[in-house]
Amino acid sequence: MVAQPAHPDTLTATPDSTASTAAASGSTRVDPTALRAFARDVFESVDVPRADAELVADSLVAADEWGHQSHGVLRLPWYLERLRTGAMRPVAEPTTVVDTGPMLILDGHDGMGQVLTERARIEAVRRAKQHGVGLVGVRNSNHFGTAMYFTRRAAHDGCAAILTTNASPAMAPWGGREKRLGTNPWSIAAPYGDKVVAVDIANTAVARGKIYLARQKGEPIPDTWALTPEGARTTDAAEAVHGVILPMAGHKGYAITFMMDVLSGALTGSAVGTGVHGPYEPNARSGAGHMFIAIDVETAADVEHYRASVAALVDEAKSVPLAQGHSEVFYPGELEDRSAEAVADAGGLILPEQTVQDLRRVGAEQNISPFV
Repeated sequence: MVAQPAHPDTLTATPDSTASTAAASGSTRVDPTALRAFARDVFESVDVPRADAELVADSLVAADEWGHQSHGVLRLPWYLERLRTGAMRPVAEPTTVVDTGPMLILDGHDGMGQVLTERARIEAVRRAKQHGVGLVGVRNSNHFGTAMYFTRRAAHDGCAAILTTNASPAMAPWGGREKRLGTNPWSIAAPYGDKVVAVDIANTAVARGKIYLARQKGEPIPDTWALTPEGARTTDAAEAVHGVILPMAGHKGYAITFMMDVLSGALTGSAVGTGVHGPYEPNARSGAGHMFIAIDVETAADVEHYRASVAALVDEAKSVPLAQGHSEVFYPGELEDRSAEAVADAGGLILPEQTVQDLRRVGAEQNISPFV
């Protein structure tokens, strides 16, 4: 990503936490391997198949390692409650709605979002290798965590990838003050040597999970993030949860989130707008839709030229003279890689104490051995 401001606006901005926060008060260091095993066991305890439980657990802990705690194990209790109520099904059994070869539309029948999106990724990449491009849409899915978890995987498979999703209402249409549209995030990733370049953006001023995380930590939020239910700006995260999140870039963010709902919901035959329900709603079917597009690099481009071009872009971005207040420029996806390296070097993740308490409660309820 480019050099970052003090307050992150998107999922590719400065991570929520890094190893440098190890001494932060009210936090606990956790071994990521133990945390993955704990999350897997929790999901297995409510009949999620082991391989699927491992996938969902890995996606959540990876978000924490990348510094995006808003999309990490913070969400595990929410997923668990939806599995308990039956709003989300533990066994994903997607069926084919349309199959033209390059394009596939699946009905997810309320399966776990990560599991369905991983299947969409596998199919999109497979079809891209056959046809040059693969497009897989999913209807009747659920929240899938961090979008770049899946586009990064496709990039490591040699594809440029685009993933869109819709989400439950969080944003008002530009000029309004009632929630009608979701954050509707999207991600693009592509190969870069043995790494990837990747962006993951919510179309609101901030991913909604970051407001939940701030509320959990008892921290204020910037007054550019959200409005109260009455339409006034607020720095109170608890108040913002019940209000409206502002779009990024004003009317532009609203227009992008609208079109992401068209791609993810209308085009896949899933729900749109206020018909979509979120992971923190324990009883409602989600109705979320996703669109995964994979483009095979070897089919689309001369591979050597492609590699040289991406490397040149990275070099040009990182060699730019720095603006005041910035010490370095980052290419998209670099911050996540550095955060994961810092976690490994520090010997573990730093989780907010409230998250740790919530996970311990879940473990006790499900008779799962503690992770710390």
